[in-house]
Amino acid sequence: MSLLVERYRGLVCDLDGVVYSGPKAIPHAVASLNAARTAERGVVFATNNASRTPQEVHRHLAELGVDLREEDVVTSAMAGAQRLATDLPGGSPVLAVGGEGVAVALQRAGLRVVRPTDAAEGNGPTPVAVLQGYGPQVAWTDLAEAAYTIAAGARWVATNTDLTIPTGRGIAPGNGTLVGAVRHAVGVDPEVVGKPHPPLYLLCAELLGCDAAETLAVGDRLDTDIEGATATGMDSLFVLTGVDSARTVTLAPPESRPTFLAKDLRGLHEDYVTPEAVFDDEAGEVTVTCGTARVRLGADIELGDRGTASERLRALVAAGHACLDAGRDLPSWPDVDTWITDGER
Repeated sequence: MSLLVERYRGLVCDLDGVVYSGPKAIPHAVASLNAARTAERGVVFATNNASRTPQEVHRHLAELGVDLREEDVVTSAMAGAQRLATDLPGGSPVLAVGGEGVAVALQRAGLRVVRPTDAAEGNGPTPVAVLQGYGPQVAWTDLAEAAYTIAAGARWVATNTDLTIPTGRGIAPGNGTLVGAVRHAVGVDPEVVGKPHPPLYLLCAELLGCDAAETLAVGDRLDTDIEGATATGMDSLFVLTGVDSARTVTLAPPESRPTFLAKDLRGLHEDYVTPEAVFDDEAGEVTVTCGTARVRLGADIELGDRGTASERLRALVAAGHACLDAGRDLPSWPDVDTWITDGER
């Protein structure tokens, strides 16, 4: 066994649901990340949220106590701007739809920012591309200007297509909802650079100076963080501190399954214990142990009373995957979240 973090030269860490929830740090996240950063191992923070600038994200993380530089923050707007800057001449005019993070990313990439209001009034050059990201103040007129520009032949890059975004008041429509509105108007699909597509993670690996195989992606969402890691060729660590639950991980298809699981970011600095499964084909059962945790799945489910929270999580998920991959239905589940939490050290 070895500490999980020691297997990699670089870490790419998601933010909301992993490092913080709203304005507050998630327990154990800051200390675990600060300990992960060494002279030989870098840590960068990747977010699909294109509305905030890297400076704003850096300030938030620094206030929470995270040891980082501004250049350690990578947004989907930066990935989108880099994609356009790679193919377009410097100074090319691009329509910026979204929060201030979109405009700042375009400026830093050497492209000319065209605001929707300026485009509507005919001020400045005609945009040759559109970069669309989330922004809480995005209006119908912004989406309409994007549609007009795309219909006229401009290239269209979307920072991400997350349908929802968490807010302090609950779940609200995300950038994917706004992208969908434009798509219905123009009848074409955008290029997407944010998770689960590879460009954002590839940009992070480039900044770390690592190959994808040397990099561990850490996240709480299967459909973005974990699928994005798989698509990029990175191993992934799922933590049980955000959107997805033990049940959704257990039911996940192969492309959404993480390489590693832990209750929280302390798992980076633990000897990683891999689950071991024993099948009883005659009884139609599988028994999985992980450390001292034990789970048996058959016609019903039996949960042992030993093991840490992370060991319990891994044993449960491995047992569920074994049953599903064998074409068997899962039995009715008790309150597994409470059972996992009961294993807290």
